[in-house]
Amino acid sequence: MKFHKSFRHALNMVLHAKIRSWLTILGIVIGVAAVVAIVSLGEGLKQDMSSQLNMLGGDILTLRAGASRAMMFGPGREFGGSTSASTEEVVLDNKDVQALKSVSDIKAFDTQISGRADIYYVAEKGSATVTGVDPATWAQITTSEVAQGRMLGPADSNVIVVGGRIADGFFKTQLGVNQMLTINERVFRIVGILDDSSSNVYMPINMAYEVLDDKEKGVYDTIVIKVKNEDEVELAMNNTEKRLMLSRHVTEKTKDFSLSSNQQSNEARSEMMSSMTTFLTAIAAVALLVGAVGIANTMFTSVLEKTKEIGIMKAIGARNSDILLIFLMNAALIGFIGGLLGAIFGTILSGLLPSLMGSTADGMLSRLASGSAVSIQSIVVALAVSVFIGMAAGAIPAYQASKLKPVDALRYE
Repeated sequence: MKFHKSFRHALNMVLHAKIRSWLTILGIVIGVAAVVAIVSLGEGLKQDMSSQLNMLGGDILTLRAGASRAMMFGPGREFGGSTSASTEEVVLDNKDVQALKSVSDIKAFDTQISGRADIYYVAEKGSATVTGVDPATWAQITTSEVAQGRMLGPADSNVIVVGGRIADGFFKTQLGVNQMLTINERVFRIVGILDDSSSNVYMPINMAYEVLDDKEKGVYDTIVIKVKNEDEVELAMNNTEKRLMLSRHVTEKTKDFSLSSNQQSNEARSEMMSSMTTFLTAIAAVALLVGAVGIANTMFTSVLEKTKEIGIMKAIGARNSDILLIFLMNAALIGFIGGLLGAIFGTILSGLLPSLMGSTADGMLSRLASGSAVSIQSIVVALAVSVFIGMAAGAIPAYQASKLKPVDALRYE
């Protein structure tokens, strides 16, 4: 029997058993749609996070007081990092600044403090994150770009740079450059608006000390460091850590500060996202297994229903391989149609998630919803897997059909 005739027979089997076939196809559609949506959203989020971290700069290090969590557990060590029984608060201060100045790998650094503060504009009130930065070095280190105005300069005092959301959607009235904003009863002039969607306010650190009452002058929350050579970040980190340990009189076991790089953060978050996507994909794949069971059930039923037809085809000369091919192609068609529809619905679903989540989505969920990335490769893989599942599920029923004896098949009631 020629291939096109086998294909026509297989297609007729799908079309003439409409309800049963389409219910089986629906199981494949659900499984493939779930897999395509989850994989595309996970890939989109990974790309989004990677681009965000790349915007932060691979040559940036962040210094914070207190041991990192990786150092918090160990023999004789309490939760909190240090083995010391001292209750003295660990801080970053001007001694650390002097130590950093002696590290040759460092190009520049920016001392920062941050906290929440009330902001007012035309009788409207809100709460935003206020970050005090060194106006002499902040523009050299930050990777943020201004949409309007300029960055802070060394001579600035009562001026601020605001995030894009502060300017566009924080208040009913849109803010612009040179307009005045009140922060904790102090008036500041806006000199720049960042090209982002943040609700942050940046001001010279000396003014931030006056606005943020709980901050002690000369004590910093973080120090952002820019290294000279991005390709030697690890070397710069090691040299910086050694100099700080010497300055702070600590060892590896008693280290009371943490130094991290954006490259490390990127790798850690990418690994976390890969694990999460794999886990969610495995859950969605369960629906594909259910679809495979449905295909097997449909194929077994088709063999029983078409036993007499099989006997007739064999009686007029059809070979076992012809019968096997017809039923395998029938199963493959069910898998292909289900996979194609599933890929289409999965693509649509990943695109509709932002509107489905609406205003309840924030943080990671909103980035997940807005960062879907459906690739041709993922669709091709989904189709291939669905066809394979269809053929694998239909293999045993097809084999049984091909082995039926013509006499027994014709006598079957």
